[in-house]
Amino acid sequence: MGVMAALTKRNMNVQPYKVGPDYIDPTHHTAICGRSSRNLDTFMMGVEGVRRTVENSYKDADISVIEGVMGLYDGMNSTEIASSAHVAKSLDIPVILVVNVHGMSRSTGAIVKGFTEFDKDVNIAGVILNRVGSPRHAQMIKDVLPDIPVVGAVPRNQDVKVPSRHLGLHMAGEQDYDVGKLAEFIEENVDIDAILSLASEPKKPGVEDERCIEDMSEVTIGVARDAAFCFYYEEMFDMFRKCGAKIEFFSPLDGEIPEVDGMYFGGGYPELNIAELEKSRTTKKLKDLSADGMPIYGECGGLQYLCSSYEIEDVVYKMADLFPAETVLTKKLQALGYTHGVAKGKFIKGPVRGHEFHYSLTECDSDSRLIYEMERGKGIMNGKDGITEHNSLASYMHAHPASFPVDSFVEECRKYGRK
Repeated sequence: MGVMAALTKRNMNVQPYKVGPDYIDPTHHTAICGRSSRNLDTFMMGVEGVRRTVENSYKDADISVIEGVMGLYDGMNSTEIASSAHVAKSLDIPVILVVNVHGMSRSTGAIVKGFTEFDKDVNIAGVILNRVGSPRHAQMIKDVLPDIPVVGAVPRNQDVKVPSRHLGLHMAGEQDYDVGKLAEFIEENVDIDAILSLASEPKKPGVEDERCIEDMSEVTIGVARDAAFCFYYEEMFDMFRKCGAKIEFFSPLDGEIPEVDGMYFGGGYPELNIAELEKSRTTKKLKDLSADGMPIYGECGGLQYLCSSYEIEDVVYKMADLFPAETVLTKKLQALGYTHGVAKGKFIKGPVRGHEFHYSLTECDSDSRLIYEMERGKGIMNGKDGITEHNSLASYMHAHPASFPVDSFVEECRKYGRK
């Protein structure tokens, strides 16, 4: 965030990215850079999908900045897949290694040497020392590092932080930090000119995504977006538009019911807004729309909202009741990780990849129909996910548009609009 802020303060047009299935960090990037941050993930998107996303989104930018995830080499299980290193290799771009040096000096040299030699195909072009105790501390570390430039030595600063809760950091809209001061702090402690000198052009894709619908007649999809529903991939919206759909954002918290041909409820924080959702006009209307055949799609928080009820701290709240299922919020994490399911539905078919992250359990009635056979991930129950009723579908899986059949969903919305 600091590097993006410093570059933006120099009046540079910065295109931000985030490695991995993260909805929250990109909101901070977007707020700082004024451009929609995109996710890059080689498991959900594949190598070519990562290259296409970068190629399609950075063309008019002065520079792109990709924030990594976890440790540089941490991927799925013991593989490199979905790691920051794999994304860097896929794009053939340099890496700035950020090392937390709190409480050590000479050992930093061993850490950096290990990182640079672990995979010679990863171009670690510079190092930023983080949580440095003093200028003397920084110099002690520089004296023992291998032949690699130190482009920053950032001191500890308790004023630069973002609070967190059960699903991660607070969203950008909930924060009131001073981007100008953040930029000044980084400019004082990081050599931005040196970082700019290390940048290189990313590798271009070799294959285009040819998914689209020949019928481009008018269709509008309503996307729930407010404090309760805020987890979305920008590329999902891109794919909607590519398939000829207009997008109309609306707020269930405000009771809005848009005149649309289909609806999409992403994840978010329905549990933090549960009383308002129970009273909402939107909540009371959705079951009739679903019974009428409107395509309605929900993910995680959307699933919880579209069930018959949601129990939180022994209080049961009535929800939209599209599906014969009840959700209970738990204090224990129930699922976290990548998912891979095979969809066997009416218009949602084939392999779908994504991730799941939730603190709730959903119990379905015995006659419920679940159409995702999970090859990886927990899903709703018994290795299945994707509960369906009429033309409505909801799952714990946050699907990525690289594999989710967006074209089929848009076409179903188009058919409904012609009724």
